[in-house]
Amino acid sequence: MTHFGFTCTGVRADPYAAGPTLVFRLRVTADPDTRVHALALRCQIRIEPARRGYGPAEAEGLTDLFGERSRWGTTLQPVQFAQVSVMVPGFTGETETDLTVPCTYDMDIAATRYFEALQDGEVPLLMLFSGTAFTGDAGFRVEPVPWDREAAYRMPVAVWREMVEQHFPGCGWLRLPRDTMDELLAHRSRHALGSWEATVRSLLDAVDPEQPPPPGAVRLGALRPRLTGRTAP
Repeated sequence: MTHFGFTCTGVRADPYAAGPTLVFRLRVTADPDTRVHALALRCQIRIEPARRGYGPAEAEGLTDLFGERSRWGTTLQPVQFAQVSVMVPGFTGETETDLTVPCTYDMDIAATRYFEALQDGEVPLLMLFSGTAFTGDAGFRVEPVPWDREAAYRMPVAVWREMVEQHFPGCGWLRLPRDTMDELLAHRSRHALGSWEATVRSLLDAVDPEQPPPPGAVRLGALRPRLTGRTAP
């Protein structure tokens, strides 16, 4: 059976994708005397949070995921990030290919909350590979990619933040149930509010009577146009 090896050599944010997308660069190697006609590759990507340290602010942001730092010895378990597939064209010996990973800024997703809590440094990732290879010099044979094939990679946090800023510049993203959205829309219509930011701000002001805005004051944020109206995939 052909021996395959995988290495991640880099990652970038795709500025032309319709939604937040990371593109990992993979180097794939096979036995030098084996002709690989095609490789149907599957990749599961996990976050390995125990493989890096965290500052006080980061630890506070990770409390919802892993609990208090005193419990991290048992709670700092791997987090599922993505599962994607790619068809690698034919090669002999070695080739490189892009692994495209669509992402989300939904804060209900554990991986997104983990990324958002990090201030700098790197994200320890583990890529687990499987799939089907079509090999052979005369004709071809079908063989599996062994389940023990994997590659570790440390993705810069800056790449994640760059990707988010490309699609949600200066913004956050919040997913709400449909009935809650209907109530917010009704509140916005009743009060003739010009944006969702103004809608949420009016509700926040209503529950914070200690610091009411001055009479006639206009919040600049409510008038500032948004650069994008996209939502997470």
